[in-house]
Amino acid sequence: MTRSIMIVEDEPELAALVADYARAAGYAPLVCADGLAALAAIRAQPPALVVLDLMLPGLDGLSLCRELRAFSAVPVLMITARVEESDRLLGLELGADDYLCKPFSPRELMARIKAILRRSSAGVTAPRALAIDEAARRAVIHGQALELTPSEFAILAALARRPGQALSRAQLLDAARADSLEATDRAIDSHIKNLRRKIEAAAPGLDAIGSVYGLGYRCEL
Repeated sequence: MTRSIMIVEDEPELAALVADYARAAGYAPLVCADGLAALAAIRAQPPALVVLDLMLPGLDGLSLCRELRAFSAVPVLMITARVEESDRLLGLELGADDYLCKPFSPRELMARIKAILRRSSAGVTAPRALAIDEAARRAVIHGQALELTPSEFAILAALARRPGQALSRAQLLDAARADSLEATDRAIDSHIKNLRRKIEAAAPGLDAIGSVYGLGYRCEL
């Protein structure tokens, strides 16, 4: 069955270009130029993924994402001309799965869509390799417990709560500081390196934590 992708974009030429690439990639594109109309259409018939512009008539992209997350977990890939980090972070905090700034390569957009849908499908059809028990402060990967420091556990738990979604270093630092006195401004990359090493030792070849260029990290499990 062909997966449908909703393209919420009020620039006709860009929307048509994205739709053409989506169609060529084997998806069924649905184009909507208005935020309110898009929200109603998603409620009526949820697509496999939403490509969402931020600057929209009717209802802006951030507000649409907020409303959408109240009733649906459909993957959202935001696209926008805004380049400020605060805008990117807000979009991710509201539940977007990925973020792409204009101008962008349609091929890169399709690659990101495929990656998001692959993670989404894996999450539905297979149990997660990583299990976090926050009450017991226990992390298990493929049945093997990980020996983690308090900061490492806090960071991994924060990533695991939002699989596939990018979290900034600042967000991870906040999570670690709330749970440990070990966290410092320059320590996040070091903690991630240690987490990757421990996960690799427990589950060789498993790519559990991905890097998001210019932003931070995300859980790939």
